[in-house]
Amino acid sequence: MPVISTPQAFNQDDLYVDLEAITGHQLFLKCEGFNFAGSIKLKAATAMVEAAERDGLLTPGSILVESSSGNLGVALGMIAASKGYQFVCVTDSRCNLATRLLLKALGSQVRIVTEPSPTGGLLGARIDHVRALCASDDRYVWLNQYTNPNNHFAHYRTTAPAIARAFPDLDVLFVGAGTAGTLMGCARYFRTWHRPVRIVAIDSEGSATFGHTPSRRMIPGLGTSIRPPLLDTSYIDDVVHVNEAETIRTCHQLARHGFIFGGSTGTVVNGATQWLAQQDQPVTAVAIAPDLGERYLETVYQTDWVQDLYGEDVLQPQTVTVPAPTP
Repeated sequence: MPVISTPQAFNQDDLYVDLEAITGHQLFLKCEGFNFAGSIKLKAATAMVEAAERDGLLTPGSILVESSSGNLGVALGMIAASKGYQFVCVTDSRCNLATRLLLKALGSQVRIVTEPSPTGGLLGARIDHVRALCASDDRYVWLNQYTNPNNHFAHYRTTAPAIARAFPDLDVLFVGAGTAGTLMGCARYFRTWHRPVRIVAIDSEGSATFGHTPSRRMIPGLGTSIRPPLLDTSYIDDVVHVNEAETIRTCHQLARHGFIFGGSTGTVVNGATQWLAQQDQPVTAVAIAPDLGERYLETVYQTDWVQDLYGEDVLQPQTVTVPAPTP
């Protein structure tokens, strides 16, 4: 029986969903939302805070500040509350209402950026705001998830080894691309593993991560308007871009089977399904689900929001052919 004294001390790291009956492909989904922060970002947040404390950057009286589309902000807000730090989350208008309310419940301040930077979009504007805060008061400490090596070290030490233990015959791993922390931590780990593993990055259409021209994206989590400094494409074997309408359809498809996942998970599952459909032979495949879906009930799972942004036919039933299981 686990007994903990801080919320960051608990994380369920060994839960997988077999998606073959839903997607028609052999695909296992690693569920990362079962902790008090509600997402995989708890790992990176914990690693970055603990490193800053060891290095003497975080001391009593420090004010944590970070740019986040939501999940990392919640994780840092939770850790800050447990350790007695103040925390300011700088986000933008795409951040879900549920996430903002959760941050405030944790005692965090929420700053919402509404005007994009001319060169860096909303992400660039958030970073500019963080830098301005740090310049105004030396009590502010920016962990900077975009360049902090502990962002990917956390997954090199935890997420990737957990997958390796569960799937010693792993052939391909699907990872969503946001800050690239999860992606690079896992990719670096499996580069030196005992067998070759294909690393397939899943990105949103409209993201600049892999050199595309940035355009409108309404679902927070994956994708960036600025190439992530942590990204090293030499570790990536393939990239799949997913349209947000397909993300929403996949989220609703999973929900019809009782699984409520976040928008990032819908993107990853859809991209993985696209990639697997092009393969000639079965492979052992795992995809990482960053979070669950409760924070998306007013967006991805809200009919009016979806139809206003993506059209009335986006939620129409799609024809899906699921092959019979192999005897």
